[in-house]
Amino acid sequence: MHRLAWAAVGLVLVATPVVAQNRAIAVLRALDKVTARVSTIEAPVGREVRFGTLRILVRSCAKRPPEETPETSMFIEILDLRPRGAPQRVFTGWMFASSPALSAMEHPTYDVWPIDCRAAAPPSSDNE
Repeated sequence: MHRLAWAAVGLVLVATPVVAQNRAIAVLRALDKVTARVSTIEAPVGREVRFGTLRILVRSCAKRPPEETPETSMFIEILDLRPRGAPQRVFTGWMFASSPALSAMEHPTYDVWPIDCRAAAPPSSDNE
């Protein structure tokens, strides 16, 4: 029973930093395959951003602390808003910066992959 108690304490200690590292800004890289244009997108978590005909919504963005193995993970929803026809869901799920091909978006025109998660910049004060 003593080993079980230590195992439970270890799990709590390992899981806590990941929760504390949730970030407000997701940094994505996007490729337009037609023009070969690569763009860096800063997407606030919970707010939609557009790239070409895509509507990208990052629901969660987490980054491991520096003392652990590097990993950035994002839960992303992507819709393709074509001019003619109803919006089509092209991706919903987790993407990982260390393994972009593990859970990749399949689209004939665009590629999107995660790069980083960072804290939002503090609001500037004009009174100083």
